[in-house]
Amino acid sequence: MIRPSLVLATSTFLIGTLGVAAGADAADLLGFAPLLAQAADEGAAASAAPAVERGPGFYLNLYKFIPVVLIYLLWARTTDWVEHDGRDLNNPKAETWNCVVFFSGILGLAMVFSIPIYPVGMTLLLLAYFVPILTYVFIRNQTVSDDQKVLTPYHLGEMTNDLLARLGMRPIFNKNAGTVDRAGPPIVFIGKSSGSGNKEDPARVRQAEESRSFMAAKELVYDAVLRRSTDIHLEPTADQLSVRYRIDGILHSAEPFDRATGDAVINVFKVLSAMDISEKRKPQDGSFGAKLSGRDLDFRVATSGSKAGEKLVMRILDNSAGITKLEDLGMRPKLIEQVRSLVTQPHGMFLVCGPTGSGKSTTLYAALREIDRYQRNIITVEDPIEYHLDNITQMEVNTKSGQTFATSLRSILRQDPDVIMIGEVRDQETANIACQAANTGHMVFSTLHSNDAVTALFRLLDLGVEPFMIASALSAVLGQRLVRLLCDACKEPYKPKPEFLKKANLPVDKVDVFYRRPENPEQVCPQCGGTGYFGRAGIFELLVLTEPIREMLRENPSLTKIKAEARRGGMIYLQEDGLRQVIQGRTSIEELLRVVK
Repeated sequence: MIRPSLVLATSTFLIGTLGVAAGADAADLLGFAPLLAQAADEGAAASAAPAVERGPGFYLNLYKFIPVVLIYLLWARTTDWVEHDGRDLNNPKAETWNCVVFFSGILGLAMVFSIPIYPVGMTLLLLAYFVPILTYVFIRNQTVSDDQKVLTPYHLGEMTNDLLARLGMRPIFNKNAGTVDRAGPPIVFIGKSSGSGNKEDPARVRQAEESRSFMAAKELVYDAVLRRSTDIHLEPTADQLSVRYRIDGILHSAEPFDRATGDAVINVFKVLSAMDISEKRKPQDGSFGAKLSGRDLDFRVATSGSKAGEKLVMRILDNSAGITKLEDLGMRPKLIEQVRSLVTQPHGMFLVCGPTGSGKSTTLYAALREIDRYQRNIITVEDPIEYHLDNITQMEVNTKSGQTFATSLRSILRQDPDVIMIGEVRDQETANIACQAANTGHMVFSTLHSNDAVTALFRLLDLGVEPFMIASALSAVLGQRLVRLLCDACKEPYKPKPEFLKKANLPVDKVDVFYRRPENPEQVCPQCGGTGYFGRAGIFELLVLTEPIREMLRENPSLTKIKAEARRGGMIYLQEDGLRQVIQGRTSIEELLRVVK
């Protein structure tokens, strides 16, 4: 990699040779001509040879000298920029481009010094500088987002506006540009009204656009969406606002804001979400929308006060993403058939359990796809509505107006539903109504927070539901987790230890290799950004309530006995299903152990 110090070192070469381009020799340029003339006269007198006339020196053609110096300084700055730009973009050919730009400049300077015809030498110098750098800019602009492109009309206009702002003048460029050019990234915010419902409020967007940090807010959201983030965390510290993205379930740090800019960015999101920007201590929540390349995005915003200042978290929901099918969740074929037969039953209750962020709602939406939405009346109660489904009545919980899961369920039961989906069973009243609905001929889907499928039964008991009601209403419980999938571009194989295979009850002679993320990558993978993982899939365990398990629930519920009975019925645990993904090379042992304790 060519460093800027090497570029600056060439200044010594320039000082001694620029006289050629300036129309005088090096001695004239450096001011030694009088001494050399005197020495030449003395030497001529001693040898009785005719003296060589020398001028007074210090001749300098500024019209030739200054352009060469300007191009040299521009070339030095450009070489430094190419080095840092390639490193920031994780360009695998960064070193090659850096060398091309550096040595082409050296070649151009050598030609302008050695060719006696100044216009020819200067033309070759310009070609040697501009051709490589413009080629690099053209190629890099094809691989980056619009807001990162350089030398575009918008970029040049913004540079000029920045210079004018430093001089105390008003900007003159990009005033009447379209949405993309005027505000950087091609994302359009949609403000929400402060009243009930999710009506659009263009006035809030206009108010947010008045902020000097509006573009910073758009660039933040645009970068998060491009990096497949599901959440954005803005966390204040003493002197800055740290930024973190949740990508594939893991938080990754991003470029922080200084405190003043960060607070202004938070205010932009609060204005869009119809929040009170003057209230910075009490928790607030709201939402706003956005459009990006034909995609409809929703952002659920929550703020809270802290010792260092106001913190903000945004959940990103992509409404344009197609609802996942059961086949896309990572289920094994036999499990897909079991789940399909369970969710298409005329009545019963199907629960999906797991911790927060384990994909429970996505699994329920995939289950709804298996039901004929044109012949059956499907109603959902969610908090919030994450995906919009056609031919389904979707209701959103609004605790501010007194509309809870329990009150919504009571009204739903009077609307002749065939299938009811409840976003989450949180309290005794909701659990009891859900079980009653399942016992009266409805198919009920819901989620529950528990570590595994068997403990979900005892979670319902803890909520106060009678054991006999659980036994008669519940059809099955699906426990799940999300594991990150190894990046196909950079994962590496390795031979697992025989001791581990024996401990995991895997045949030593049949397992040749496992895969893992690169331990010592030579360069950052452009596909996964160096994390070693790209995307996620589920691992599952299905507990079907057979008649022996129902009897255990009615008589004397015992965690150990129910687990043993489920095992006899062929239940596969989460760890075992995760090992299937490891053997197939889709994830790593380290990731499985991180998710399943």
